Amino acid sequence: MTAARPAPETVAAPAADPVRPRDAGPAAVEPSRKRPRGVPWFLTGGLVAALLVLIPVAAGIGAYPIPVGDVLGSVAHRIGLGGGALDRVPESVLWDVRFPRIVLALLIGASLGCSGALMQGVFGNPLAEPGVIGVSSGAAVGAVAAIALGLDFIGSWTIPAVAFVTGLATVLIVYAMSRSGGRTEVVTLILTGIALNAFTGALIGLFLFFADSAAVNQITFWQLGSLAQATWPKVLAVLPCAVAGLAVAPLYARRLDLLALGERPARHLGVDVERLRIVLVLVIALLTAAAVSVSGIIGFVGLVVPHLLRMAAGPGHRFLIPGSALGGAAVLLAADLAARTIAQPAELPLGVLTALLGSPFFLWLLRRTRRKQGGWA
Repeated sequence: MTAARPAPETVAAPAADPVRPRDAGPAAVEPSRKRPRGVPWFLTGGLVAALLVLIPVAAGIGAYPIPVGDVLGSVAHRIGLGGGALDRVPESVLWDVRFPRIVLALLIGASLGCSGALMQGVFGNPLAEPGVIGVSSGAAVGAVAAIALGLDFIGSWTIPAVAFVTGLATVLIVYAMSRSGGRTEVVTLILTGIALNAFTGALIGLFLFFADSAAVNQITFWQLGSLAQATWPKVLAVLPCAVAGLAVAPLYARRLDLLALGERPARHLGVDVERLRIVLVLVIALLTAAAVSVSGIIGFVGLVVPHLLRMAAGPGHRFLIPGSALGGAAVLLAADLAARTIAQPAELPLGVLTALLGSPFFLWLLRRTRRKQGGWA
């Protein structure tokens, strides 16, 4: 009887079902109830519809209100589909102030949402977010140093450029320090990121200590996160990084699903796990550093949005990655609209608002998940 029993390798071989290797990954991560097949399509349509509603509404609401019909007419006129040009003042408000801010919110929200989904897939943990690997704090050090030292070698581009470079450099340092024997362990990467986050926090405190009062005010405003300084040149600065990262990320959806099985099964199914991690960590760094360098630190978008979509449609990355980009864009646009209208004529810091709304909501989600499913696998 014992001799007839199959060997353990035969029983546990991940390639026993070669027809559906992609579906096995998500199921291993979240053994929850079956969801209707149309949920991802329904959510995608809902997110697109929300953006189509939010964009003209956000363009029309503000200290200088513009009717939504006039907004749509001006857009139609600009793209040659009829409509008509507005008067000089509303036209300038719409195209020089509101639309750069809206486009920047869409790009940054999509970048943060997508990078959050990638981060959670790479680490196999739905509580991971881009700040774990130090990109946000590294960019913050660059921006704070540029402000405190009065750097101005490329004019108004100095702070975003320095923040972008230091954000990417921090990620590369974290990754290099966490490699051993040609491999990178996830736990080592996280612990290295935590240590470097603490170090960059100390550097920020040091720069604040030596900065004058004007620099301290500017540093504080930057750290709180805002899109108040949005311009078309800043949109063009973020656009190449956002488009490149958002275009590359979905190409790795299937391999992330296989990685959810575990490193060893993923390797058996043909996934180069180390190369996958390197590429995706660089994509995450590119998206997050570009976003943070322009807007300052905006938290919880990359954490909450993928978490919500995973709960609604399951953990399959073929939907989760583009869905998180759409959801992040919608959430950040709505948050920015609230930040500049709730306390008119003042404007709330965007990063503060997302943290105030995101943290209690996320705590409620954690309690709900723990009660219904016993926590995350």
